[in-house]
Amino acid sequence: MAVVESVLKREFKTDLFAQFARIGGALASGRRLELLELLAQRERNVEDLARLTSRSAANTSQHLQVLRAARLVEGRKAGLRVTYRLADERVFSLWKSLRELGESRLAEVSQMVRTYLNGKDSLEAVTAASLRRKLERGDVIVLDVRPAEEYTAGHIAGARSIPLPQLRARLKGLPKRREIVAYCRGPYCILAYEAVALLRSYGLRAFRFEQGFPEWKAGGHPVQRIEAKR
Repeated sequence: MAVVESVLKREFKTDLFAQFARIGGALASGRRLELLELLAQRERNVEDLARLTSRSAANTSQHLQVLRAARLVEGRKAGLRVTYRLADERVFSLWKSLRELGESRLAEVSQMVRTYLNGKDSLEAVTAASLRRKLERGDVIVLDVRPAEEYTAGHIAGARSIPLPQLRARLKGLPKRREIVAYCRGPYCILAYEAVALLRSYGLRAFRFEQGFPEWKAGGHPVQRIEAKR
């Protein structure tokens, strides 16, 4: 009897860890991790994701199917297209934890970030706690420089939507004596870096939020979304 119980216990452990490995296997692709980061902004269809990642629709669909099989994303039919979203907020938390572990344990990640991103922003970025205090005091203008559809799906409460391609044309509407904080999709998104550089070139007091909208939301800070008109 003891032998049978031992065998059953071993089978249970083997099968259990195999199930967990399904998630690890789905994450074992840089392309799929990029898809998760994009889906953290809003729901997207295959064509949209393919365009943003410079991949074919067929290749993108294959990666999405792997993520879907591991229950990391969900899909819903919208006309002739399938729209994908993260299965729940814990999927983003998993990606964020993986990213932070990579930053702390992989020297290559730190080197790439220092080489490519740090040189784009000579001043210290604004933390979430600091940005929230500034918003509560009303002494800061927060710019969401992501595409408008991402802002509509969800944004930092009180932020203005000025997508990066429109920023230069809308500079006159920004007060010169107010501090401006720009944010985009996350710490590796260059949209905010480019926005801050442009704003400073015109003499504005601009800074970058050190994270992005998904991190702000995951931290429990106030967010807003624009309801679709019926």
